[in-house]
Parts: sequence; C-alpha cells; structure tokens
Amino acid sequence: MNFVTFYSTVKKYRAVFMDSYGVLKNYQGLIEGVQDTINFIRDEGIALRVLTNDASKSQAQQAEVFEEMGLKGLKEEEIITSGMLARQFLELKITEGKIAYLGTENSADYILESGLEHVAVSDIDLNDVSEISAFVFMDDEGFDWNEDIDKTVNLLRRTNIPVVVANSDKYYPVSMDDVSVATGSVADLVEDILTQNFIHFGKPDSQMFMYAFEDLNESGDYEKNEILMVGDTLGTDIMGGNKFGLKTMLVLSGNTRAQKAQLQINSTGIIPDFIGESILI
Repeated sequence: MNFVTFYSTVKKYRAVFMDSYGVLKNYQGLIEGVQDTINFIRDEGIALRVLTNDASKSQAQQAEVFEEMGLKGLKEEEIITSGMLARQFLELKITEGKIAYLGTENSADYILESGLEHVAVSDIDLNDVSEISAFVFMDDEGFDWNEDIDKTVNLLRRTNIPVVVANSDKYYPVSMDDVSVATGSVADLVEDILTQNFIHFGKPDSQMFMYAFEDLNESGDYEKNEILMVGDTLGTDIMGGNKFGLKTMLVLSGNTRAQKAQLQINSTGIIPDFIGESILI
C-alpha cells in the first residue's frame, strides 16, 4: 500500500467530508491530536462537513458531545447525520397512523418528532397492527434481542408499510480488538428473511452525500473533484464517496486495521484513492 499523510493530501482540496467514529473519535473518546487537525483545516480555509451514520442524536446534540469530549469549534451545521435525513423523509411521507421503531427512546424522540405517535416494537400487539403506518430501524440498543427482532419480522410480515433504516452501519468497534453488531446488520438480516428492500439512509447511500454537497454549495461554488471524503470503513465511507464521485481517503484509525487493509481492498473491490494512518499527520 502507498501511504500518504492527511495534511499533504487535504491541502489539495477546497472541502473535506469526514466520518465521525474512527476518524475523529473512537471507543476511548476523542482521538488525541484531532483538535490540531481541525485547526489546520480552518487555517487552510478548507470547508468541513462531518458525515455520520449515528442516528441517535440531533446535530446540536452531536456538536455538544464533541464539545464535551474536548473538540472546540465544530459547528452544529457542519454535522450531517443519517438520523436527520430519516427524520425529513418521515415528516414528508408519513402523515397518519403510528410509527413503530426498534431502538432507544432517545433516538425515537428525535427522529420521530413528526407529530405522529411512535411506539416501540416491544409494546406492539401483533393482533392489532392496523394503525402502524411505518417502521424504523434506529440503533442497536433499547430492545430485547431475543424477542424484539422476531417480533419485528412478524410485524412486517403482517403489514405492507415503508421500512426505514436510519443507521446503515453493520458494526462498530468497542475496543482495540472487538466490535459490536450495529443496526445495519439487523436490518440486513430482516431484509433477507422477508426478501424485501428497505429505505436506507446514511453512508454508503447517496442521500447523505447529496445533502452534504448541496449544503456546501449554499455557501460557495464547489465541484465534486474539489472534495475529499475521509473515512475508516471501506463499505460505507469509501464506497459511498466513490459512488458519489469524490476522491476518497481510507484512514487506519478505526474499523480497518493496517494488517488487513490491502486484503479487504482486494476482496471487496472498494478502492480508496489514498490511504493514511489517520488524520493526525
């Protein structure tokens, strides 16, 4: 693999899109040195957007968490989440009935602020589902894995409703060596069981990149070839950036380990334009 440094690479672009987990922060918190990188980006006059598949918090809540971690100067409007896109879709498309969800009450309170009643799948009576008008996969906590996934399958077998996946991540690191199953994997499992296609928001799907691109162009005139996408995961960050026509940089500070990076690139066919250790150098 041919490694490059982030600083020397990003200077060639007018804007940078970054993943959050594995790039700015990890299981231990804010990655040491990230503040210097953000300061460098500001000093170079490079526009910044953080693209995250975390559907559990609003933009303001995300910015607040980064502030509490010690990252100063990240603006609320610079953070784009899969949750906000899912929320917009539901507000526009689902105008009556109840919205069922799999996830935490906190994420439901944010994403489902459409005025409609929302109900956790655990509280649904499968013999009375006539009022359920949509279903949302939110996050990997807040439900009983032994019962509520089965209940989700049976609910969706009995109804014909839109199903939204607010977080497409398949897994996330919880330590240096271990990962935890994320919502995207649960949704993929249910899709396979039911042979259905759900509505996915977040990377690698194009909605988040299009939103970020259009948002960026409200304050300037940017072309896709002037934007660098930086992420730690081939199947979401790099694939999404590649599909959208951006230059991509894989960093080895999160999901992709240095000793397996080339093997994963070869086996998936997802090829980043650049590879770097992190965004710190």
